[in-house]
Amino acid sequence: MNNFRAMKYLMAALGCAALVGCALGPDYQRPVLPMPAAYPEKVDGDADPKLAIPVDWWTLYGDATLNQLVSEAFKHNTDVKIAVAQMEEADALLRQANAGFFPEVDLGATGSRSRVSNVLATPNLPPLVRDDRRIAASTSFELDFWGKLRRGSEAARAQSLGSAFGREVAALALASTTVQSYFSLRSLDAQITASQSSLKTREESLDVAKSRAAAGLASDLDVNQAEGARADLAAQVKELERQRTITEHQLALLTFNADLRLARGDLQSLPIPPVPPTGLPSALLDRRPDIRVAEQNLVAANAQIGIAKAALFPTLSLTGFYGGQSAALENLLESGGRIWSAGFGLALPIFDAGRGRARVEQVEARQQQSLFAYQRTVAIAFREVADAITNVGQSVITEADLQARVTAARNSLELARARYEAGYSPYLDVLDAQRTTNDAELALVRNRQSQLNYSVDFMKALGGGWNSSAFDRK
Repeated sequence: MNNFRAMKYLMAALGCAALVGCALGPDYQRPVLPMPAAYPEKVDGDADPKLAIPVDWWTLYGDATLNQLVSEAFKHNTDVKIAVAQMEEADALLRQANAGFFPEVDLGATGSRSRVSNVLATPNLPPLVRDDRRIAASTSFELDFWGKLRRGSEAARAQSLGSAFGREVAALALASTTVQSYFSLRSLDAQITASQSSLKTREESLDVAKSRAAAGLASDLDVNQAEGARADLAAQVKELERQRTITEHQLALLTFNADLRLARGDLQSLPIPPVPPTGLPSALLDRRPDIRVAEQNLVAANAQIGIAKAALFPTLSLTGFYGGQSAALENLLESGGRIWSAGFGLALPIFDAGRGRARVEQVEARQQQSLFAYQRTVAIAFREVADAITNVGQSVITEADLQARVTAARNSLELARARYEAGYSPYLDVLDAQRTTNDAELALVRNRQSQLNYSVDFMKALGGGWNSSAFDRK
């Protein structure tokens, strides 16, 4: 019993030593990247320096149908569900890694009945038929002298955080795709309306050409040109209708609603998003979930170096069991039937032909790959934010020029029609004015769509909702 008590003390001392042991491998430090304090792009127009964007940023567009579509996409889309399942898997792996800090205790029970021989050189004494009953609790525990378990927990924690941020990446991408698909649908609605108006104008011009030809004031050439122009617009309307149906199918897929049908809407009713403030802090990039995923991958790869290095050192394990053994079941737990054992095992790699060192070099190379991937992700994110700021600002100031172009084209069309009907200009002038007006109207609509899409790119580039007042803007 004294020996057993001494062994318990030894196991406790070794366990305490394991808890304060060193952890091999480098401790993680965030890489220092040469990033400017703020984006240099300037934005024309009013800008709120304390601009705050809510997490549900798509509600800024004030469209109930859009809000419902995004909500349905979050509820039913499989990409988000896959990301949630991956997050749950990573959480379970983290719990599994943390369980390694505690001993594993197993309870085993055996029972047997056997007969031994009595015709051996040294005969067995009776009884020849013997019973054996045994029950014991056993345990084994690897002491974490070199920090292998701690580095494993660190890697699992990083993977768990990475999967959580991965879900945010999937959610942000889903919301952005849904919103931009909706804007595309509303843009097509506006283009169809504008094209139908142009089609009506060309039908009226066709009637005028036919009347003038019947009166001998124009040739059949004018009629054929007017008919061709009308057919061209009719085909354009049909093509836009086809594109709208395809876009509606895309939204149906995103929301998992095969019966989705959306009524016509007005693109101009969607408000222009808030203008980003000048000197936006680049520290906002820290919020992007894809950057956080890349950093957690780097943390996990960094921890794997410690795990690989710990494998080069001795492994010390504690083992033991305690229970009872007897021939009769009723005597199994009596003091005379008690059995126990305590011990430790030491495994030291002596020669492995360089396998261990090669594993260390492998994980170090993977850590470098993760570092470069993190740097690339940050660089791409910085460029995407800068591009989004530029695109938002330029599309806003371009709208005034496009509106002026539409006004001038419509005036030119009215003048060309009046001059043709008065016999002062050929019908070719009317055709040119019609094409110019149609192109100008569609360009204005598409620029409006671009403004909205660029605003989504801006939200996505900054990782969703944000509050610039929470950052140091010095």
